[in-house]
Amino acid sequence: MSANPPYPLGLRLAGRRVVVVGGGAVATRRVPALLDAGADVFLVAPELTPALQAHVDAGRLRWAPRRFAPADLDGAWLVQVAVDDPLAAASVSAAAAERRIFCVRADDRSAATAWTPAVTRHGPVTVAVFGGGDPRRAMSVRDAVRDLLTVRTGLAAAGRDTPPGGAGPGRVALVGAGPGDPELITVKGWRLLTEADVVVADRLVPGLLLDELRPDVELVDASKIPYGPSRTQEEINRILVDRALAGKVVVRLKGGDPYVFGRGGEELLACAEAGVPVTVVPGVTSAVAVPAVAGVPVTHRAVAHEFTVVSGHVAPDSPDSLVRWPALAGLRGTLVVLMGLRNLAAITAALTAYGRDPATPVAVIQEGTTGAQRTLRSTLGAVAADVVAAGLRPPAVVVIGDVVGALDA
Repeated sequence: MSANPPYPLGLRLAGRRVVVVGGGAVATRRVPALLDAGADVFLVAPELTPALQAHVDAGRLRWAPRRFAPADLDGAWLVQVAVDDPLAAASVSAAAAERRIFCVRADDRSAATAWTPAVTRHGPVTVAVFGGGDPRRAMSVRDAVRDLLTVRTGLAAAGRDTPPGGAGPGRVALVGAGPGDPELITVKGWRLLTEADVVVADRLVPGLLLDELRPDVELVDASKIPYGPSRTQEEINRILVDRALAGKVVVRLKGGDPYVFGRGGEELLACAEAGVPVTVVPGVTSAVAVPAVAGVPVTHRAVAHEFTVVSGHVAPDSPDSLVRWPALAGLRGTLVVLMGLRNLAAITAALTAYGRDPATPVAVIQEGTTGAQRTLRSTLGAVAADVVAAGLRPPAVVVIGDVVGALDA
């Protein structure tokens, strides 16, 4: 490739076919931005990370579980090569060149016909920065621009003892990423992401945050897809400790808040036992934020003076359940159920059996605060069947109580 600078251009990909070759960490970082742009994403890879599998299961993209074939590019407008095999990447490049399709390559920028810039988003404003082939320079400029956009220039300049990847004491930050909208992460949480050498991320982490990581950051996909494959908590603990003891700055990025059914306490204890310093950065919990964006306040004057958050991942009749469902049924306030879609029929049956009125209003919000948000309103007696009929799927928040209709006027 010549030394000529790239020509900056904003691609409008809504409804247009984009092919992504590879199903690993790089694809996990790049796919969310393509989906956010409305692209018709076609993914080709023998295997996928759990986070990518979640996109497939949700119907957001199509997946061919095999190796790349040149015909995969027929009708495509753009191709992203996210594999580390130079020969395989070169074969994709050659097929793209024959069809005059721009090709982004994660393995070799000099062999690519298009580059992915360092990006920051602030409401309707998107800033893309090219660093003349130096990704670290592009990230540095991008971060400075983001500071100006958020009018918090002092925060990003503080806090790091060593440059990214440099020698120094390792540490871990348990960071809550918020309920799904990437702009709902705290300023401190975002700053720690810019300092990270390693990011260990769950499935519910906003994908666009991963798209903004430095290219040299190690991304560990610790996705815990409900009722699907998952890394064990012990494995996650080991990764946090091992990377920190190797001198890395590690961010454990979690959807919502680290301590609201996030097992952050277990990770903190594991790090403390190994002598690794830990910073906890609270996040906006979906228990409050998701109902709020759906027009449901969890409390409201003269309607509800209390709200209770409960995990629904264990059925009420299970011997493993720690929840006192009779007591919850007797409360007059709001009940917020997280991770309860699979057991919703059993949960609603238990609440009505213990005395909660079947006519109690219920709202179910799927993928709240994101562009894929869906809201269903029903009653306690009918909601389980209504959810099945509507085809709602996790992640979803269930709100039970009169607050569901408090703002209808």
